[in-house]
Amino acid sequence: MYLGAFDILHLNGHDLRDIGCKGRREILFGIIKPNSRMQFSDEMPGDGNAVFYLADQAGLEGIVSKRRGSKYRSGPTINWLKTKSFTVDEFELLGVERERGKAAFALLAEPGTRNYVGSAVITLGHDMRERLWKRVQEHAGPPPKAMKKRPATQWVGPGVKLRVKHLRGDHSHIRHASLLGLSDEE
Repeated sequence: MYLGAFDILHLNGHDLRDIGCKGRREILFGIIKPNSRMQFSDEMPGDGNAVFYLADQAGLEGIVSKRRGSKYRSGPTINWLKTKSFTVDEFELLGVERERGKAAFALLAEPGTRNYVGSAVITLGHDMRERLWKRVQEHAGPPPKAMKKRPATQWVGPGVKLRVKHLRGDHSHIRHASLLGLSDEE
């Protein structure tokens, strides 16, 4: 595993956030050792749409765009932008976690493995949500052996497959996922 570093905010107790992005990147480049597990993320000048297209085609989770002279400021800003790349895949449903007053989550596994890979928020319309809940009740079962106990979870036996939109990248743990629907209702 490698870390792709593109910015540095502090170094040896010194706050670097008031230095422009270009200057911070020069400092970062100077401290990364060759052949280490930390790699400097080179600047890719040009059209942002073209760069994003290439990142998406390479299966990367997205790109970060920064204005070269911008100082770092926390929170939303027009000086930098993270553009995420999403994909849609099929996962097996392990269970549904529902707590009053909170969003419901589908607990997911790679199909056929029953190995937990993450959760997806359930933002389906009323009709689709009802069909999902009916399927959960029809396939009720015990939790997978490797799963820790989770309150307010209705566990599901094998066989319920879902379409899930998630951040592109590592499939061993999906992130920023949302449930699109049941796989057999495409």
